[in-house]
Amino acid sequence: MKWNLRAQAFRKKYLTKYAIMEATILAGLTAIICYPNMFLRIDMTESMEILFLECEGAHDYDGLCDTNNRWSMIFSLAAATVIRIGLVIISYGCKVPAGIFVPSMAIGASFGRMVGILVQALHESYPAAKFFASCKPDVPCITPGTYAFLGAGAALSGIMHITVSVVVIMFELTGATTYILPTMIVVGVTKAVGERFGKGGIADRMIWFNGFPFLDSKEEHTFGVPVQRVMTTEMTVLPTSGFDLNALEKVLAESKFQGFPIVETPGSKALVGYIGRTELRYGIDRAKRERSVPPSAKCFFTPPNSAVTPLSAAPPISFDMIPATRGQMSIDFSRFIDPTPLIVHPQLPLETAMELFKKMGPRVVLIEHRGRLTGLVTVKDCLKYQFKVEASENPRDDSAILEGQEKLWSFLRKVGGWASQRLSGVLDGRLTLWRPSLDQEPFGRSPVPRSSVERAESDHILDGAQDEADELELEDRT
Repeated sequence: MKWNLRAQAFRKKYLTKYAIMEATILAGLTAIICYPNMFLRIDMTESMEILFLECEGAHDYDGLCDTNNRWSMIFSLAAATVIRIGLVIISYGCKVPAGIFVPSMAIGASFGRMVGILVQALHESYPAAKFFASCKPDVPCITPGTYAFLGAGAALSGIMHITVSVVVIMFELTGATTYILPTMIVVGVTKAVGERFGKGGIADRMIWFNGFPFLDSKEEHTFGVPVQRVMTTEMTVLPTSGFDLNALEKVLAESKFQGFPIVETPGSKALVGYIGRTELRYGIDRAKRERSVPPSAKCFFTPPNSAVTPLSAAPPISFDMIPATRGQMSIDFSRFIDPTPLIVHPQLPLETAMELFKKMGPRVVLIEHRGRLTGLVTVKDCLKYQFKVEASENPRDDSAILEGQEKLWSFLRKVGGWASQRLSGVLDGRLTLWRPSLDQEPFGRSPVPRSSVERAESDHILDGAQDEADELELEDRT
């Protein structure tokens, strides 16, 4: 998983603009490398079906159960395991709709079958050893297919860090209750080893790597700081009255916040409620679609039971009344706001605020002190502080990795430029593998380096409104 994350970091930094070319090259490279191997040449599901078979029946696949071909099978299975691991490392995460379940099980099945054949050969060579004391004579004791089955379950459990689901999946594959207990033992050992050398499966690592705002309910933190240390004070608030439709659309266009606190007046900061960006966008679009109000129409966010009176000669309209109130000069958004958002004190411990996000799942927690809105905190703010603390406690020097990535990218540019020139010459310029555009640097030319300030400005955690190109690459937290 650590090597896959490094490959993902390289892909995000250098190969984002070449997704189609990357997928094409990976497909061709996979076909060339896998074809000579008998276990990589066929489909992965078919390969697992063959590896799960026992040798007692009439089933065989190119001498898999032939004792004379035992060592050639061992080398083929070992090569298949190593090659498939390497291909999964570099291909998982590319712009191709594919998963990790079947590849991980195929890796474990090939490795398990190899171990099973080795143990079977050891049993035939030393049948009187104490390790095989429970084996009955003239009865098959070592079944390589079972080793392949358990290896597939172990690999799936180790990569995804799931336990009970693996036992259920493997039971559904076979339908035999005999393998439930061995599968549980294998999964338990895999989980213990995985927790010793790292935490979280490949899906959890990808969440951290892509910077998605997700708090793991299994993690416990002790920061010893109040929530006001991480809260955002630069907010875009909306007053209950005084905004027209044009001003409201301008706020939505110029900000990427997922919601806006509603206050009585910008000066008083007396909190009235909270409205999400989606709800506000829906209300504006519906008003414009119905063409019932002009762009200068006044917008009100007063809750139904509030004492605040709209400053309009005509009563505010709701969207249920739009056809009957065409031409009115005000719109009532009160039905879209949350009049009771989650509010905490600035001195609330940060750990408690994180527990609120984990257990209640709010979009945002508002911070209010003595009746005035002082700030807000989101999951993104909590994660930023958490990663900052972890980085200060465990500093890392990634200069060697970054230098290696630069050298690899320089080599790939040279190879790509050479291949493009050769193929264009052979095909008389009718085929162009790569064509530079205004925002892309040609092969062989180094990209313009960014300053540290530019890199810092582009590093942030996604909150759902930003593009994928602006994501934050989180460090490996093993």
